[in-house]
Amino acid sequence: MQISAAAVKELRERSGAGVMECKSALEQTGGNMEKALAILREQGLAKAEKRAGRVASQGLVEAYLHAGGRIGALVELNCETDFVARTDDFKVLAHDLAMQVAATNPRYITEEDIPEEEETSIDEDCLVRQPFIKDPSKTIRDLLHEAIGKTGENIRIRRISRFELGAE
Repeated sequence: MQISAAAVKELRERSGAGVMECKSALEQTGGNMEKALAILREQGLAKAEKRAGRVASQGLVEAYLHAGGRIGALVELNCETDFVARTDDFKVLAHDLAMQVAATNPRYITEEDIPEEEETSIDEDCLVRQPFIKDPSKTIRDLLHEAIGKTGENIRIRRISRFELGAE
């Protein structure tokens, strides 16, 4: 089956994957866009798992202020190289994460951060398990895996902090 350049371009815009990966996924699915997206997501997860052990010591700290300065959040997002840290996609990811922290007030980044004796709602209190506020069909973990697939680097949320005026 011949895959059109327009279909490859559309899939590339939706997934952020490379041209050849998009073309291959479309060929495997007979041109079905949704199935091709699913294949690319699976490949992104595989890439994320391969890169999990790599050191992510570059990155940036992103601040977000909301509600007339009454709520603010800071997020330290790390990657492997400063080249990736300077890209617009990485900056947008950091900003979205800071906005997520301000909106949802997670207590922990991952499930592993929760003390064993503490009873908590993992889906509410762990940032990576929360639905993304801009697209509830994705979790924050999905967002990170997509970014890892796009950049080809390990990306980690190192620290988060949320501030609310008058709250203790």
